Amino acid sequence: MGTEGSTVLSPLWRGLPPIAPSAVSNSASCALPPRFEAVRTARRFTRSTLQQWELQGLFDDVALVVSELVTNSMRYALPADPIGSGAEPPVRLHLMRWTSRLVCAVRDPSEEGPVTGEADASAECGRGLFLVESFSDTWGWHPLAGALRGKVVWALFRLPDDRD
Repeated sequence: MGTEGSTVLSPLWRGLPPIAPSAVSNSASCALPPRFEAVRTARRFTRSTLQQWELQGLFDDVALVVSELVTNSMRYALPADPIGSGAEPPVRLHLMRWTSRLVCAVRDPSEEGPVTGEADASAECGRGLFLVESFSDTWGWHPLAGALRGKVVWALFRLPDDRD
């Protein structure tokens, strides 16, 4: 994960019990193209990564949250012409595992924070962040600083103590 990972997640730990940087056991990252098919790519990447980490039992909840975060980035955070400079794809999914936590973080080029809508169970849209809040233990976002522009929206899952 390197320097980018620590930059992406530094504000996430505020208010949580401290965890040593050396406790990171796994991390994986996936660049996503600026198309809605990216949600399917993100789910596949999540499934494969969780299988490698022997955390398949978390897939349903984590994949739902990843889907919502990536969908929000695709829908609200991309410029009208996201292809632009030919640089790295503008949206990136990060999955990080510690002994007691799993974090999924989606980085995108927008500096605008996510807006939680009114959660109407019958509505077709506007429930994404409500679902993220419901299925993860906590979530948040922060703007990026330095050379990285945009923001990161993250969700944290506490890992069960009795994993096999």
